[in-house]
Amino acid sequence: MVILAPDHSVPTVAVEIYYHVGAKNEVPGHTGFAHLFEHVMFTGSLNVPYGMHDRLTEGVGGRNNAYTTDDQTVYWETIPSSYLESALWLESDRMGFLIDKLDTAKFNAQRDVVQNERRQGVDNQPYGRFYEIIIASMYPATSSYSWPTVGYMTDLKQATVDDVKNFFRLYYAPANATLTIVGDFNPAQTKQWIAKYFSDLTRGEPITRPDMKPATLLRERRLVFEDRIQLPRLYLAWPSVGAKAADTYALRALSSILAGSRTSRLTKALVYDRQSATRVVTAQNDREDAGEFFMWIDPRPGHTLTELEATADSVIERFKHEGPTPEELQRAIAGIEYDFVSNLESNLGKADLLSFSTSYFGDPGYYRTQYAKLKSVSAADVKRVANTYLGPGRIVLSFVPEGKTDLASKVGASVKVTVGPDGGHYLMESK
Repeated sequence: MVILAPDHSVPTVAVEIYYHVGAKNEVPGHTGFAHLFEHVMFTGSLNVPYGMHDRLTEGVGGRNNAYTTDDQTVYWETIPSSYLESALWLESDRMGFLIDKLDTAKFNAQRDVVQNERRQGVDNQPYGRFYEIIIASMYPATSSYSWPTVGYMTDLKQATVDDVKNFFRLYYAPANATLTIVGDFNPAQTKQWIAKYFSDLTRGEPITRPDMKPATLLRERRLVFEDRIQLPRLYLAWPSVGAKAADTYALRALSSILAGSRTSRLTKALVYDRQSATRVVTAQNDREDAGEFFMWIDPRPGHTLTELEATADSVIERFKHEGPTPEELQRAIAGIEYDFVSNLESNLGKADLLSFSTSYFGDPGYYRTQYAKLKSVSAADVKRVANTYLGPGRIVLSFVPEGKTDLASKVGASVKVTVGPDGGHYLMESK
């Protein structure tokens, strides 16, 4: 799919390649491949030596980067308009001819980078393991949503060049990609360049996508994890829905109403009224096919995680009974609308929204529907999703300093989580 969106307001252009592949497309024992390949894609291809990609983007006043999620891997450049053809050539060459130049030395170098990224961002980061502990507890072990995008260290160590090449051949093909161009360009000329650089590439084989389902928890799971931290922290997480579900908009509004500003329900109660917490954060995490509603709370000295959990639960239960006030709903929708519209200020933001709409919904213009659904969220919708999703089936995770499991919320009912012998997977004691 090719999307062209001319905008001549500034003499720049954004080029984005949106591959519909992420951690969701991996299998147990081979986690982290999608993210690993994101790094491999910058090692040079048949006609592009290592370093030339940067010289033809950053070297001419532009930028380039990439990111990987559970559901997609995205590569982008923003460059002066006169360098559009070179950007298309760069993306074409690594789409069609990257593995022709991929050898063991390049692969090992990038695998080391990814392993170090995991050490910095997860293993040696305070509270860094919270997300992967929660999803490992919330989803079945066979679910592709049960492991982190960065992968497990043992899987990264065992990956081979042939593994990565096979991954590339299946997923990095025109049939699995959306090319979006936004900015100051001539559509007729750009179509000629696209035909020149992409039309000869092999389309790619049909892809069987995993059948993903939202998680279901029939009861509460209480966990405690000892970390190299100074202060404890409480995490709560409920299974919710993904980006394609209509309820995601009301869940985002619910998150804004519960925490954030001084007047939000949980922040006001815990941080300002009771002064028992220093911070409360909530978030609706949208993945393509499933999601999670998160909350975490940092206690003030002299206040326990058990106390914070009880207060948070009482605030939530009251909200489930009352629903939001008109003022709360208006502020929440206004804030989400501001974020939505702000993404349209840049060419890259527009490209990302168009690519997302195409990849998830098969329609570049679906963002209009998203915006309409966001604006139509009602107080009844927010009250309903609070009662539907914030129920007893949840994860309660206490992060505590090493040797201080007694600081966990309701410690007697919690199961201790430890890091497995492979340094990535987790072991949970049985009660």
